[in-house]
Amino acid sequence: MALRKLAAEALGTAWLLAIVIGSGIMGQALSGGNSALALMANAVATGTGLIVLITLFGPLSGAHFNPLVTLTFMMRGDIKPALAAAYMVAQFVGAVIGVGIAHAMFGEALMQSATRLRDGSGLMLSEAVATFGLMGTIFGCQRFKPDFSPTAVGLYITSAYWFTSSTAFANPALTLARSLTDSFAGIALASAPAFIAAQTTGAVMAFLVFGWLLNSPPPQTSPESKTTPERMAS
Repeated sequence: MALRKLAAEALGTAWLLAIVIGSGIMGQALSGGNSALALMANAVATGTGLIVLITLFGPLSGAHFNPLVTLTFMMRGDIKPALAAAYMVAQFVGAVIGVGIAHAMFGEALMQSATRLRDGSGLMLSEAVATFGLMGTIFGCQRFKPDFSPTAVGLYITSAYWFTSSTAFANPALTLARSLTDSFAGIALASAPAFIAAQTTGAVMAFLVFGWLLNSPPPQTSPESKTTPERMAS
C-alpha cells in the first residue's frame, strides 16, 4: 500500500511539472511575445490540470505533490514521519522527471539550467502569501467541504498566478525542478533558496492561523433564528 502511495505522489508530481513546463513552452511559442497571453495559458493549464490530478490521485495518496503540504499534514498527525519523508523524496524525484518529460515533448534538452532571476522582497512576500493561501484553501476544504478540494485548489492556483507577483510557485519541489528549465516557467537556482524560505514561512503561518481558526466548532443556528414556514406566516 505504501508503495502505491509513493508511486502516486511521484507520478502526480511529475505530471504536474509536465503541465507547468509544457504549457509555459507552448504558451510562449504561440503568444507572439505577448507575456500576458503566455501567462494566461500557463495559469489555465496548471489550474485545470491540478483539478484532474487531485481528483485522480487524491484517493490513492492524498495528492500532496508538495513537500510543504506533506510537512503540515505530518505536523497535524495525519501522516507518520517516515511516510512523510518518503513522500517528499517521491515528490522531488517526480518533479525532476516531469521537467525532463516536458522538454522531451517539445524537442528540447532534457535538463537545462534556468537563467531567469526572480529576486526581491516583493517576490518573497508574494511566495509567502501564495503558500499561505494555498494551505488555507486545503485546510478549509478539509474542514468544511472535502469533495470540493480539487476544484478549490485548481481555482486558487489559477487566481494566484495573476494576483501574486511571483506567479505562485508555492511548492519547494516545483521550485527546485523549475531551476532545471530555461523556459517561460524557469527560475535561476540562485533564486530558489529565498523562494523556498518564503514558501516555508507562509506554510507555517497558515498552519498556525488556520489551526486556530478552524479548530472552533462550526456555528450553530439557534432555533429562534431559523426561518420556517410557520414563522414566515406569523
